[in-house]
Amino acid sequence: MLSQRRAAPDPAFYIGEGKARELAATARDYEAGLAIFNDELSASQVRNLERLTGLKIMDRTTLILDIFASRARSREGKLQVELARLQYSLLHLIGAGQQLSRLGGGIGTRGPGETQLESDRRVIRRRIGELKNEIKAIRRHRSLHRQRRQRNKIPLISLVGYTNAGKSTLLNALTGAELYTADQLFATLDPTVRRAVLPGGRAVLLADTVGFIEKLPKTLETAFRATLEEINAADLLLHVVDLSRPHCLRQMDAVREQLQRIEPHYYLRELVAFNKIDCCNDSNFLNALQRQHPGALFISARSGAGLETLRNAIASRLEEGLERIKVYLPYSQTALIEQMQRFGKVLRVDYQPAYQAVDALVEPAMAARLIPYLEKPESGEQSDLENKNLERERDCDYA
Repeated sequence: MLSQRRAAPDPAFYIGEGKARELAATARDYEAGLAIFNDELSASQVRNLERLTGLKIMDRTTLILDIFASRARSREGKLQVELARLQYSLLHLIGAGQQLSRLGGGIGTRGPGETQLESDRRVIRRRIGELKNEIKAIRRHRSLHRQRRQRNKIPLISLVGYTNAGKSTLLNALTGAELYTADQLFATLDPTVRRAVLPGGRAVLLADTVGFIEKLPKTLETAFRATLEEINAADLLLHVVDLSRPHCLRQMDAVREQLQRIEPHYYLRELVAFNKIDCCNDSNFLNALQRQHPGALFISARSGAGLETLRNAIASRLEEGLERIKVYLPYSQTALIEQMQRFGKVLRVDYQPAYQAVDALVEPAMAARLIPYLEKPESGEQSDLENKNLERERDCDYA
């Protein structure tokens, strides 16, 4: 094991030339051909380390990009990976170009390497522009879907959390979907939306999002912003934390730091769910978590422990934005009760000879539609206003 204490990274070798030579000797002992640095290196640092050690050098960003490339499945995900790679390559071409320009350059002349560098830059920048346009088109398409969901008034819940926290497994458990899950980093790169039904019959949409990591490279943060748009549109953020990880609280803080950048007031919509409770046997730690996070839930997406409590908690949080209303519906408008249940919560229905008295919690838009039914109808007959409403219901579907 090699260790070193420095006030700042070495500008030429990151770890210093002497330590780099030690690294080369250790790699030869273990017959290693690759060294991975858990930080972002400059192009010159990579070049100097490879030249001195004879190893293939990979920094944190390059490793993450390789993982992303192997995980991307959708068109959007592949475009975002390519964009991030090209943006990162453009920065590293600058350092490589300084070396190339010295190969054939003389005093007062322009080296052939610099000409190639400028050509590479133009090609990369042109491709970056094409990728950004394609991603913008995808964003517009996704925006139309979100607008349609907003018109339908179906609440959206985004599952957020550190990578490999169990978000996809939880979404499968809550919706009955069969999304790909694996015990690996960034198994999910593309946001996926599925429908679920809460206790009481209210329909909601659950969105699975890409997992966060500590020190997320700026290149990736920009390129993958499209996959995180579901966070801004969400009515509730379900923050999934992996209890089986020794540094789960640090990971939780890392996620919140990223959420803060995306939405400064995210905490107003956050519901914390500590996942994999079946993998944690430290009662003292669990008790401490309950004291520190009194509103948090403890669940296991795999075994199903605590999921019913989670469903009820989600329903309660969503009810905070509903209006309580009591209406008197003629039996010709019974279909409205189903819509009230779908977009809110029906608390009580009293059946009378000429109407149904319904006490419910509903979305503000639904409450506006129910204004004509706030007063009891006359017994045995239906008013002209109700007939007009019936005709309007036939022509316009609220959902």
